[in-house]
Amino acid sequence: MATIKDIAQEAGVSAATVSRVLNNDVTLAVSEETRTRIFSIAEQLQYKPSRLRRMKKEEQLSRQQIGLLMWSTLEDEHDDPYFSSIRKGIETRCEELGINIVKVLRGNSRVEMQSFNELDGVIVVGSIHDEDVNQLYSNGNRLVFVNHSGELYEYDTVKLHFEQATRAVIKHLRELGHQKIGYIGGNDYIHRLNRQFESTETDELRRVFFEKEMRELGLYDENFVIKAYWSSNSGYEAMNQMLQQSSRPTACFIGSDPMAVGALRALHEHGLRVPEHMAIVGFDDIEISAFLNPPLTTVRAHTEHMGRTAVQLLLERIEGREAAVHMTVNTTLIVRESCGSSVKS
Repeated sequence: MATIKDIAQEAGVSAATVSRVLNNDVTLAVSEETRTRIFSIAEQLQYKPSRLRRMKKEEQLSRQQIGLLMWSTLEDEHDDPYFSSIRKGIETRCEELGINIVKVLRGNSRVEMQSFNELDGVIVVGSIHDEDVNQLYSNGNRLVFVNHSGELYEYDTVKLHFEQATRAVIKHLRELGHQKIGYIGGNDYIHRLNRQFESTETDELRRVFFEKEMRELGLYDENFVIKAYWSSNSGYEAMNQMLQQSSRPTACFIGSDPMAVGALRALHEHGLRVPEHMAIVGFDDIEISAFLNPPLTTVRAHTEHMGRTAVQLLLERIEGREAAVHMTVNTTLIVRESCGSSVKS
């Protein structure tokens, strides 16, 4: 593709002169012969101004029609905004690029198989089995999986860096003097479409990396690890279970902020002060986290950025990229009063 520099070299003038001529700058003192020669060379080289190229690309994008397949329900998104933030990132980036989301399906309701094949690409949010997704949309080169629990080497994927997040939490708590650190978190599953009872439990990565890091430090205690569900009520029950044990941790990493909300209530009901009796760290940095009592130290998951990244990967695939790309998004530890420190780690 010809550039202004190419035209300038052919015409024997500066690139600045070419730019001003092509933009019809009437203040430029240049002969009519030179002006005519520049336009003639531009036409011969099939030069297209960047503005026209941009307009053409925007027009091409506006013709793209993509689908969004999400496992979470609207109620799930209301209770825990983790997935709604990913969706917001996808929708915002598509709107910026002029890409049309023409179909949205939620995998936990009955879906019509083969209903996505007319689309230019599909973004899958949540852990839905890739075999089932392929029945909905057969062009695997134009599938992007976001926040999938399994390893999907042949597809584009966007995930959080759970190991980096977990290491940051444990490092910060140890710097505050904690050795007895617990973990409360839910389970992860690979879900099947239209097969309600065939979901497969998979490794929950926060718990996996917590155990790995604590074992390496010689500090792991299986009694301080409790599995629950991803809800405030379950976090409340899990903390009550932990407090009933003869020995308890001095700090607890909790796998989601909604669970941490429930855990804080349980601690308050037992007359235990946070962080004096137990330091608490959550995960997600949802809006309410800063307004709890005490304000919650938490891991900020850049979920909206995950959604935006997924759109960019899908666009690259549509434009012809062949190799699968796996993007890992880092997290940020947001330190507030619930862990006993006001200094960011």
